[in-house]
Amino acid sequence: MGALDGKVAIVTGAGSGIGRASAAQLAGEGATVVLVGRRLEILEAAALEINQAGGNAFARAAHIEAKTDVEELISWVAGTLGPVDILVNNAGSASKVLNVRWISQEEWQQVIDVNLNAVYLLTQAVLPSMLERHTGTIITISSLAAVNPNLLGGAAYGAAKAGVRNFMTYLHNTFRNDGLRAITILPGETSTPIMDNRARPPREDERANMVQPEDIGRAVHLVATMPQRTVVQELTIAPTFQRDVSGDLDISRWAGAPQSVLPAAPAED
Repeated sequence: MGALDGKVAIVTGAGSGIGRASAAQLAGEGATVVLVGRRLEILEAAALEINQAGGNAFARAAHIEAKTDVEELISWVAGTLGPVDILVNNAGSASKVLNVRWISQEEWQQVIDVNLNAVYLLTQAVLPSMLERHTGTIITISSLAAVNPNLLGGAAYGAAKAGVRNFMTYLHNTFRNDGLRAITILPGETSTPIMDNRARPPREDERANMVQPEDIGRAVHLVATMPQRTVVQELTIAPTFQRDVSGDLDISRWAGAPQSVLPAAPAED
C-alpha cells in the first residue's frame, strides 16, 4: 500500500529534471501521475519509464500559459482519471537576457507567463473540485531567487518566482480551513536544463555540487505524503557548498547589452 494510492497528480514540466523526478516519486507512492509539458515525445518516454517501474503515468502535451489548454487538460484528467488531488507546479523558464536594462518586453512576458501566469491558471482550474471535496494539495516549485534575486537567474525569473511564492501564501491564508494545502519549495542552484540558459553555463564539476533533481523530487514526495492534517507551508533546499559566483554575475550583467555599451576589453600586455 502506498501513501498516495488512489490519488491523481498533475506534474508540469515533467519531461526532465525536477518534474520528471517528482513524477517518479509520486507514482512510486501509488499516485496516478499525469506528466505535462510541451514536448510529447519526451513526456511519453518519461511516462513509459514510470510505467515499466510499476507505476501509473500518462503524458499530455499542453501550453500551460494558455487558458484553453489548461481547461482542456483538467477536463481530460477529470473525465479519464478523476479529480485532481495533487498539483505540482514545476514548469519553469528563464530568460537569456538577465539584466533588466536590456531584456525585451517579449522575453520578460514569456518568463512571467510560464513561471507565474501558468500557476494561476492551473490553480484556478483545480481549485473548485478541491474545495468541494475539502481536500487537495498544490505544490509550487519557486526558487531562492524569490528571496535573493540577482543576475544569475535574472530580473524576470526572480520577479516571477517571488510572485508564485506570494500567491501560494495567499492560497494558504485563504483556503487552509477549506482543506487546501498550499506548499512552496524554494530550491537553490539545481542542476537542471535551465542552467543552460545561464550567461555562463556551469561546468560539470560545478553542477555536481548543486542540488540535484532527485533531491527536489524527494522534497515533493515528503510534502505530498504528509497526513492531510499537516502542511509544510514552505521548504528551502540549498547546496551545502556555496560556490563563488562573482565572475558569473559580471558576465550576466552584460548579456544581451547593445554593442555600443559593452565595456572595452582589457589591453594585452
